[in-house]
Amino acid sequence: MHNYDSSMYELQFPAPEVSRSGEEGPTLIVALEGYADAGQAINESASFLLSALDHRLLASFNNDELIDYRARRPGVVIDNNSVEGIAELHLSINAVKDTSGRSFLLLSGPEPDIRWEAFTAAVASLVEKFQVSQTICLYAAPMTVPHTRPLVVSAHGNSPKLLEKQFSLDASYTVPGSASLMLERLLNKQGRNVAGYTAHVPHYLASSSYPQATLGLLQAVSTATDLDFPLNSLVIDAEQVALSIEEQVSSSSEIQQVVHMLEQQYDEELERYRQRHPHALMPGESALESEVPSGETLGAEFEQFLAALEDFDTTDARDNHQNSQEYIIDAPIVDAETSIDVDLPPTNDAQENTEREE
Repeated sequence: MHNYDSSMYELQFPAPEVSRSGEEGPTLIVALEGYADAGQAINESASFLLSALDHRLLASFNNDELIDYRARRPGVVIDNNSVEGIAELHLSINAVKDTSGRSFLLLSGPEPDIRWEAFTAAVASLVEKFQVSQTICLYAAPMTVPHTRPLVVSAHGNSPKLLEKQFSLDASYTVPGSASLMLERLLNKQGRNVAGYTAHVPHYLASSSYPQATLGLLQAVSTATDLDFPLNSLVIDAEQVALSIEEQVSSSSEIQQVVHMLEQQYDEELERYRQRHPHALMPGESALESEVPSGETLGAEFEQFLAALEDFDTTDARDNHQNSQEYIIDAPIVDAETSIDVDLPPTNDAQENTEREE
């Protein structure tokens, strides 16, 4: 493991309780701002979890060791000719409890500008210290997909458990590096369960807040880990934004043409994926929907049922009528040159709209 300075982070004392679920340790969710955050989905995912759920600070990282203030100059408040405040940057790990009281860890804040190897080594040491069972890194990328189709969340990683209920790209591709991706690489080398989930945000909405992407990422995490998140307010925000987008799209024939082209491309690629992976969970489907048996399966089971009826002794059945039981019968992506600005209204603040699910 790469060496890191002892001053890289500071643990809280006393440390908050991080409970285990059976034999498994907690899940670590990584939501670092500044890279692959289309639709502000990563920042809003972290903000939502911290505003909606009980949490306590576990470890705080030293900004002077990791942040280049010239690259991300904090806002400064000047009031009555005096500097009254400077926006603070918090790169930290919080111990969070979901609505069922189950613990997980959340690494959030600005992506480090420097010392990625030392930073990822420090995070890996905390993964070992707190016996993290699995790590999920969140991303959101601008893609040539329409807002009128189910949001795609694609998954990659080394853990079948974290991938089996997720959509995956059948392709080899190269993307710009990040601290989160470097952490994935290190944890993979150490033989730890790790995955990355990427929300595919319509490229013409990438610069706006897009709660559909935040909702999709957190639903994917919940599906893979059984963590319970109170997502009702996000559902409401997503519905409101969808209505606003539809109003603006309907007023422009140019936008409608682009959306129609993206819909055709989306449908064609998804159908090809379905043919290659007939049992895969498709975007917009729930786990229960994916478990509905096919026509062939139902036919085979019905034939077995009829065969069982033929073997049934009808005479004995009549004699024992009173006691008898009653039987009741990845895809390649085409670049779109057209870019569209859609101004969206601000979404509801998670803290004001979140209702805890009991």
